[in-house]
Amino acid sequence: MKSVSEQDSESDFYTAAAHLINCPCAETEKALIDFLQYRITSCQSVKITKRKIVEVLARLGCIDAIPVIGKCLWSDDIYLVENTVWSLQTLQCNDQALVDKMIGILEEDIANQRVVIQCLSSLDVFRSVEIIRPFQFSSVPGIKGAAISAIAKLTRDSEKVPEISLNLFLPNQMDRHFAIQDLIDANAIDQIDEVFSAPVSPVFKLRAIRKLYGNNLVGTVNSRLLSSLDSLLSCDLSVINCVHRYDEIPSAEFLVGDLYNTDFSRCYLALKYLSSYPSSEIFPLLKDSWIEEAHNDYGAHYCFINLFGSIPDWSVESQSWIFEILLSSIFNVRPQFQKSRGASVLSLARLNPSMLCQFMDEILTARDSLPWDMRYSLIQAIDTHSELDTASKSKLILEISDDDKDLFVQARARMALAL
Repeated sequence: MKSVSEQDSESDFYTAAAHLINCPCAETEKALIDFLQYRITSCQSVKITKRKIVEVLARLGCIDAIPVIGKCLWSDDIYLVENTVWSLQTLQCNDQALVDKMIGILEEDIANQRVVIQCLSSLDVFRSVEIIRPFQFSSVPGIKGAAISAIAKLTRDSEKVPEISLNLFLPNQMDRHFAIQDLIDANAIDQIDEVFSAPVSPVFKLRAIRKLYGNNLVGTVNSRLLSSLDSLLSCDLSVINCVHRYDEIPSAEFLVGDLYNTDFSRCYLALKYLSSYPSSEIFPLLKDSWIEEAHNDYGAHYCFINLFGSIPDWSVESQSWIFEILLSSIFNVRPQFQKSRGASVLSLARLNPSMLCQFMDEILTARDSLPWDMRYSLIQAIDTHSELDTASKSKLILEISDDDKDLFVQARARMALAL
């Protein structure tokens, strides 16, 4: 291990700590713990590295590191304290002295109060209830939501949980993301309709659905839930409540640019407007933008894929290019583009269902490695858009779902087969 004076750049230690997550072993844990006990903390490179180390040790599940990690609660680096709280939550720390310290941190507003509340709730610290309770009235949405969720979990009092759903429609996207997590933590299944209509990335919604239903799906699934999931995966804009508005109808160029927005509310709003534009007007813009940037921008990529499938009257020349894009996306295994794969299946099914069926054998050669939502989308596509006769449709759905262990995929197959 290098000394501070020997490092080539201030990022050396941080980079090393970050990469050690890929080397889970006793030697890695020892090196990280030894560095965490390094006494010189005035050096910025050491400070940021310690923040990373407590996170890496937690992700490695290093329970033996709890005592050393816990000492960081007394650090004067508030960001290290925040990461330490998260790490102790992840490691499910039951050291009462450390729990007491975290309660004190919450009372004294030393570090991120949302993170501390989430930790105390996750650790089932029932004696923290009366300390957390006043935070239900915080003016900060993320703190308020975490507190309401914590009280619901620790006391079984869910009276204020619907207030969390209001945060799903706030202008700040981070507040909306926090609200999703707070509803998960509160086990708020009865708020699922609000989750479906929230203007956030489908990744957050799908995570909420998986967490809220999980292994209890068999007893709670119904056609209404599956229909909502169909709408989510097909990016049905009619059920999404955008929190932004345009003062006047923007140009097509502006709308295409908004598909790159990091706020999904703005992306959805742009999609709503673009889907009503003449296809001949927007295709040149979309093609140029795709070639220049969207093909490699995972957020815009997803929006473009859904837009392609939402417009039925592309010209023959446009269709040829779009079909090529959709097929390429279906087989794209790069991690950042996974949410586009199911979307590509459904867009192609809407535009050319026979082409999807033509490539089905090739798609299913990797069936077991396909994301669950893509397998679900394949069933949805065959059920909703396929021109196959009933017998052929049923045979293909069985081929997609046979021995599938995912409860959502199983449920969608049963609905398609009317079982």
